[in-house]
Amino acid sequence: MDRRNFIIAGAAAIACGYGVGIALPKTRADELYLRPPGAVKNFESLCIKCGQCVQVCPYHSIDLLDIAQGYSNGTSYIDANKRGCYLCDLFPCVLACPSGALSHDTKVIGDVKMGVAILVDANACLAFKGESVDESGVKNLLDRKIYNDREQAVKDSIKAKIGSICDLCASLCPVGESAIIMQGNLPLIKQDCVGCGVCAEVCPPQVIKIAPNKTYDEIY
Repeated sequence: MDRRNFIIAGAAAIACGYGVGIALPKTRADELYLRPPGAVKNFESLCIKCGQCVQVCPYHSIDLLDIAQGYSNGTSYIDANKRGCYLCDLFPCVLACPSGALSHDTKVIGDVKMGVAILVDANACLAFKGESVDESGVKNLLDRKIYNDREQAVKDSIKAKIGSICDLCASLCPVGESAIIMQGNLPLIKQDCVGCGVCAEVCPPQVIKIAPNKTYDEIY
């Protein structure tokens, strides 16, 4: 295994560990949990666990860690397997943060550095297998309770892909083609990926994971 593939494999292991809730030491918390956009390096120290970012997120992407996470209990995070960050205009989560844990210098998508996406199992990718999106494969996404027009638009976009060769990860990415494209029959993660997690959320076989607090250059 060459150095590049070794790094990708290691990052994928971390990302997968996050997905199944493996406990890591406090010093690894920023690598373990995907934080909201604008999270600063000392996020855990500055987050006052007020939950304001949770309240204002129109996509209901943000939640608070529970007591099982120890020192991180009560801090905000995003479980991309359940709901990614759609990088809203004006970043209401950032504007609502009173402590500076989410930097108010975060004004455009290019300012966001949440992590980076990793395709962890190409062989299970529906596009790689030439398979279409099946309603049963996205049932969990379609069954989500809808609270507003933005969430309805996401649901409609997913539903429109049923019966077509899967490209949900690329077509729903809020960054666009500078972050992810379909190259042949596989998604290609590109330089502008910010780790929002939407691709991980909408992937029917869940073979895309997010490495939190990592950059494209660190992984690829």
